[in-house]
Amino acid sequence: MQYVSTRGHSATPSFSEILLGGLAPDGGLYLPADYPQVTGTELDQWRKLSYADLAYEVLKKFATDIPDADLKALTHKTYTADVYRNTRAGEDASQITPLRTLEDKDGKKLVLQGLSNGPTLAFKDMAMQLLGNLFEYALAKKNAELNIVGATSGDTGSAAEYAMRGKKGIRVFMLSPHKKMSAFQTAQMFSLQDPNIFNLAVEGVFDDCQDIVKAISNDLDYKVTQKIGTVNSINWARVVAQVVYYFRGYLSATTSNEQKVSFTVPSGNFGNICAGHIARMMGLPIDKLVVATNENDVLDEFFRTGIYRVRKSAETYHTSSPSMDISKASNFERFIYDLLGRDSARVKALFHKVETAGGFDLTGAAGSDGNEFASVIRYGFASGKSTHADRLDTIRFAEKTYGITVDTHTADGIKVARENLAEGVTMIVLETALPAKFNETIREALGRDAERPAGFENIEALPQRFEVMPADAAKVKTFVAGHTGL
Repeated sequence: MQYVSTRGHSATPSFSEILLGGLAPDGGLYLPADYPQVTGTELDQWRKLSYADLAYEVLKKFATDIPDADLKALTHKTYTADVYRNTRAGEDASQITPLRTLEDKDGKKLVLQGLSNGPTLAFKDMAMQLLGNLFEYALAKKNAELNIVGATSGDTGSAAEYAMRGKKGIRVFMLSPHKKMSAFQTAQMFSLQDPNIFNLAVEGVFDDCQDIVKAISNDLDYKVTQKIGTVNSINWARVVAQVVYYFRGYLSATTSNEQKVSFTVPSGNFGNICAGHIARMMGLPIDKLVVATNENDVLDEFFRTGIYRVRKSAETYHTSSPSMDISKASNFERFIYDLLGRDSARVKALFHKVETAGGFDLTGAAGSDGNEFASVIRYGFASGKSTHADRLDTIRFAEKTYGITVDTHTADGIKVARENLAEGVTMIVLETALPAKFNETIREALGRDAERPAGFENIEALPQRFEVMPADAAKVKTFVAGHTGL
């Protein structure tokens, strides 16, 4: 399996060659030169597999340069009931991503796929735990080091840090928007005292953090000298690890390959739902991929209108589903590459326009940048938006109707999913996090605290270690260089 850049860089690297990096040298994102296809016979065989074995079967189609025995050992080391033990009452931890039926009436079925049972109580653990093991494996083979520079709006940071803490040869420098995460999210990251973990609180919004990471990735000399890698969803290995749970969700919710399902995915950076797009391109029978946004509705606006218009920092809302407080969806370029027939020159021009003019228009109207918006329907995308008031209403509705407490982002997903139910097609909502991570809003909605898994009772009271930094790539680069020993 060879990989290509969305912006046309001539090299075609292997999986292991792009594993430790981030952006391609031309600033593009990596995708397979051709999507591997999954047959009906394979789907039938995969229905009986454990999550670890399913992960091995999916990943070996992409990581063709890793020996089979090594890859299987990595997936079995990662996907265990001990690692993903923070299940809700009545759920089986051995299932890793258990399904819970929320509604089943009038031929319309709504299901929640539990993805938040890992060590940081968020879906990011599903990929990040594997990424930590892949990194350690690849670095050991080369006797090498890696300095990870990442950006987080809440959950990526803690998932990355918990996956990388104590890993030999790895340091993590995680940027987050100062005072714009929940108290629980902040404490999860900043309370870590491991010497290989560095938390940088950036005076700005998530997009400022993400821009700094991209600036560092695009400085090729610095990237090589400082041995920089990334764990953000621009990292291909992380995206492909997320593909696995779409297959698991489908196989668990159906009994034959003639059945289709839809997925609703709370999304700000387009990474999680991009994995669903890839699963669909591989042949998984997905009917709709529904993007659920919060008040920062850049993606919803595109899928409704064909206009992609990023917001400036001052226009980005700080909401009660803060992990989606993003106005520039870095993974969106992967979908646009497919939408435009893999025309890398055109993709490069459009995303240059994002940087210079703030967006592009694919409606075909006078003065627009093309007329491909009509083709979006072929890829099965739909979208919807949720506000703080919607969030509160949905949390209360879920408590009363389903008997469960859901976090704010999952509430966004349920709200939008219920607007897109179709007869005869099971709708699966991808859970984002456990409600304990957003206790302020749970208390507002329900008048009580969210239940906390064991070990997290007083996390906000732990000592915190972090550095406040301006939104300045040069200053971040200086800090990183001063702490790598290189």
